[in-house]
Amino acid sequence: MKRILDWMIMNQRDARPRWYVRMLAPLYQHRGRGSKIYWSVRMDTPPYRSFRLGRKSVIESYCCINNAVGDVTIGDHTRIGIHCTVIGPVNIGNNVNLAQGITVTALNHNFEDVTRRIDEQGISTKPVVIGDDVWIGANAVILPGVTIGRHVVVAAGAVVTKDVPDNCIVGGVPAKVIKAIG
Repeated sequence: MKRILDWMIMNQRDARPRWYVRMLAPLYQHRGRGSKIYWSVRMDTPPYRSFRLGRKSVIESYCCINNAVGDVTIGDHTRIGIHCTVIGPVNIGNNVNLAQGITVTALNHNFEDVTRRIDEQGISTKPVVIGDDVWIGANAVILPGVTIGRHVVVAAGAVVTKDVPDNCIVGGVPAKVIKAIG
């Protein structure tokens, strides 16, 4: 039964909700007062997972938001910049700014079995949490299982592979604490 329901909701080839499900999105997505999602945003948000956008938050053009494997929650007064990708489960706090081209993903493909193709081995997820008052620079990548503390700056192009403490600047590949702030 679950497979039939999933087939009715998700287009298996395109890995996104079918057109008639996307038309119903305003009925099952929670969008806070004064929030805006630009028309070109790809909202891969099936109704069996939660999508919440806080008050006065913005998702700019050409982003992709995907909650098919985990809930996506975006806080109040948060801006997701042009051409970002967010794949749940992800919790983004209040007053967060993501510059352009950022990837925040809690999803990984399994690949341990060398006798099987990678696409046959399934996926795993580890939630990503981004605290309040965070600024993430252009083209940064936030990988599965990472928690970023409050009042943090992530430098442009950084690849964040480990948790980041509060009140600091991180940068590099992999990202390391550059300086404490505050």
